[in-house]
Amino acid sequence: MFKRTKITISIFTLLLGSSIANAEQLVNIGRNATEQEVAAWDIDVRPDFKGLPIGSGSVEAGQKVWEGRCSSCHGTFGESNEVFTPIIGGVSKEDIKTGRVAALVGNKQPQKTTIMKVATLSTLWDYIHRAMPWNAPKSLSNDDVFAVTAYILNLAEIIPDDFVLTDKNIADVQKLMPNRNGMTLNHGLSNERGTPDVKSSACMANCTKEVVIRSSLPEVSRNAHGNIRLQNRNFGAIRGVDTTKPPSTKAAADTSNAPKIEPNEPQTSKVSALDIAKQNSCLSCHGVNNKILGPGFNEVAKRYKSEASAEKQLIAKVKNGGSGNWGSVAMPAHEQMSNEDIKLIVNWILAGDK
Repeated sequence: MFKRTKITISIFTLLLGSSIANAEQLVNIGRNATEQEVAAWDIDVRPDFKGLPIGSGSVEAGQKVWEGRCSSCHGTFGESNEVFTPIIGGVSKEDIKTGRVAALVGNKQPQKTTIMKVATLSTLWDYIHRAMPWNAPKSLSNDDVFAVTAYILNLAEIIPDDFVLTDKNIADVQKLMPNRNGMTLNHGLSNERGTPDVKSSACMANCTKEVVIRSSLPEVSRNAHGNIRLQNRNFGAIRGVDTTKPPSTKAAADTSNAPKIEPNEPQTSKVSALDIAKQNSCLSCHGVNNKILGPGFNEVAKRYKSEASAEKQLIAKVKNGGSGNWGSVAMPAHEQMSNEDIKLIVNWILAGDK
């Protein structure tokens, strides 16, 4: 990703391959990005830590954030395998010395953890900053991200319990990453003239005029785990396919799967409970009529049908998160949601008959 680059927002310009100069001669096509739009986009952190904001976070502070915002998916010690692959495990003190994780050679540990694979600490910081927690990406402060990153590094025994990670010392900590010497440029999907395809030049001659997109899944598997479209976070571009329908034979622009509202934007009565559920990634874990990671909404409605305190119980569960009622996979807290939105969703769920 290139930083601090002047952006022209014009999908037509991009598709036609026109230059910015040509775009400026066209009427009502494209415009220069505002400073606010560039700032919102320009958040990447490079391996040399350019782009890293000023901040700091201790291991102790990171543990508090982790237990409240991260452990429901990743486990108390980053070891959980129930929602995502583990973050911690598979590295040794010797790996920290050499910068090459021995367990990656010869598949000595079949399941690769995050700390085994990641070579650059900037990657870890950047991903947490832009994409976590799962149900409320970009809701952590810069200091929270420093603290959570410190806690992860402490779990991996890379830094001590009393360490405070800052923008000033993070480059020194990079020198302790267990797989810092494990990167390779020879990772192209194919080779062109002996060079990985990441180095090859793009072919711009005799290009295909029409791209046909078809599902490669067998029909029996297409919707086996519920509608994939509803399981995407609607933060950023949505590329989910409506798997309740037959595969399309043509590529088509379709943005109907996400409500036209921004994260954390105050809701109005015109926005349905289903829209709010989509916005807050509820359908990533819960199907309307089927279980995904958590129970289907209709299943929840049946269980609580005769309980007078159902609304109060479920509002607390959505707000604070927790586990135990439906299995060992915990639900994350939804602190970013307003009480009004939570109540609207809970009453919609309890009404059943979706």
